[in-house]
Amino acid sequence: MPEDLIRTAKFNLGAVVRHRIYPFRGVVFDVDPEFANTEEWWEAIPEEVRPRRDQPFYHLLAENADSEYIAYVSEQNLVPDMSGEALRHAGIPEVFDRAPDGAYRVRAGQAN
Repeated sequence: MPEDLIRTAKFNLGAVVRHRIYPFRGVVFDVDPEFANTEEWWEAIPEEVRPRRDQPFYHLLAENADSEYIAYVSEQNLVPDMSGEALRHAGIPEVFDRAPDGAYRVRAGQAN
């Protein structure tokens, strides 16, 4: 792959992010360098808001006011969450430790 086509993910594992349109936030636990979900998932997104495939997609332990879930979100739709508020997602302790500074760090033995 030519060097100018190599894409670097904007967010690292443990980054706390929020969706730029929808009211949810989460912590990144995996990254795909480009879209790697099913065609059915892709087609379910309304065409007018469908993101490009050729960008990083993030797996999030996500939450909104009502629930906790796994989200798969394009880089173009994420922004850093600067609130400093802890996440409550029940899956976080399985993957991350929370550092004294509030950062989420991948637990030993969990890294890919």
